[in-house]
Amino acid sequence: MTLFLGAAMVAAAVVIFIIQPVAKGIHASLERADDELTETEARKRVALLALRDVEYDFLAGKLDENDYRSLKGELTAEALAALEADENARSQVGSVGSEDVEAEIRAIRLGLHEGSVPCPDCGYVNVTGSRFCSACGHSLQAGVAG
Repeated sequence: MTLFLGAAMVAAAVVIFIIQPVAKGIHASLERADDELTETEARKRVALLALRDVEYDFLAGKLDENDYRSLKGELTAEALAALEADENARSQVGSVGSEDVEAEIRAIRLGLHEGSVPCPDCGYVNVTGSRFCSACGHSLQAGVAG
């Protein structure tokens, strides 16, 4: 009976431990952290480190010249392919970022409501009837129809 009670307590503790993040509303992030390597960055890093290690092994006398040349040729080709893949991935990210910026600019322009007053100094869109810019304090009296 004591064994059954102990097993039940352990099982309950495991269930509580597993359900706790769900109950607290903790979710795993779907976004990549800034310090997290992408697949292409990791591939590039591994290829360059392997190339470095082959150089060190040859200089330390662990590899003969034929093995060194063979490994260096293979790893150089792999490193170049990894560098090219990483460069292509970075250029794709840059183009997506500029598209996002353009979409945001379009949304702001569409958000200009008729009658709202854009500041002639900083461009901030102020509420209708404002006499001064909410962002920079510039006078809006010239921009308000009177």
